[in-house]
Amino acid sequence: MNRRNFLSKSVLAAGATTIGTPTAVFATENSSIKKSVAPTYKLLYAPHFGMFENSAGKDLFDQLKFMAENGFMALEDNGMLNRSTETQTKIGETLAKLGMKMGVFVVDGGDNWKTSLATGKKEFLENFLKTCRASVETAKRCNAKFMTVVPGYFERNLPLGIQTANVIDALRRACDIFEPHNLTMVLEPLSDNADLFLRHSDQTYMICKAVNSPSCKILFDMWHMQRNEGRMTQNMDWCWEEIAYFQIGDEPGRKEPTTGEINYKALFKHIYDKSKANNQEFIMGMEHGNFAKGKEGEAKLIEAYQWSDNF
Repeated sequence: MNRRNFLSKSVLAAGATTIGTPTAVFATENSSIKKSVAPTYKLLYAPHFGMFENSAGKDLFDQLKFMAENGFMALEDNGMLNRSTETQTKIGETLAKLGMKMGVFVVDGGDNWKTSLATGKKEFLENFLKTCRASVETAKRCNAKFMTVVPGYFERNLPLGIQTANVIDALRRACDIFEPHNLTMVLEPLSDNADLFLRHSDQTYMICKAVNSPSCKILFDMWHMQRNEGRMTQNMDWCWEEIAYFQIGDEPGRKEPTTGEINYKALFKHIYDKSKANNQEFIMGMEHGNFAKGKEGEAKLIEAYQWSDNF
């Protein structure tokens, strides 16, 4: 049974007290959703712009207020680097006023899918390091601490060991840029296609160990890792000391928790318990789409997070 259908039936059968806090969605000037008690979450979930635009409107800052009013106390914005300096600064100021934290943005020097640090090509390396330097300034403006890095494509004309050494060398050079500013690039293994160099958590762990810097850690995207390797709690535990950031997406579909096969309630509890035991806090990037459209879909998304976070 689809977890979304199970959730809806459970709520109807047992009432709001079964899942802890009732669904609580705040209204803005552009929202017709009834205002209620602000929910709280055990984990620091980070929506992205556009996720609640039917309820909050298209203005970025109204969307930030809507997120905070609904208990989401972090933001994730992959495209931050390409926003104007004025917008970056205003986002940082608004986050600070709302008590929210900034999640990842992507260190993107153009088209990451057509370049690769694994090749060892000088032009790719120079462009990557140039973008890293620009990312430092962006991070300062929007109060970011984490930036996503994707090494790019596998190079079939080179042995894997040579490619890995090329990536490690490039990342060490990037750390020389990030470390003085206490910034962390998080390497993201991806599942989009088999030509990508970085695809598994253990491979990423090995590279982080070789780079040996607090500025090079793992972004553990649970959607990608479900598709590539499964056994997520085991792989999390093996890689835990190098993980700095998580992302969320159910499979299939890459939508919110309860819409697919992944047991996010169990995963969230595992992350919460382990992070508390180690005095850690992780931002949980909501890098997924909305299962249903419109305001109703946005309300269902919030309900899904309330249910999944109640453990």
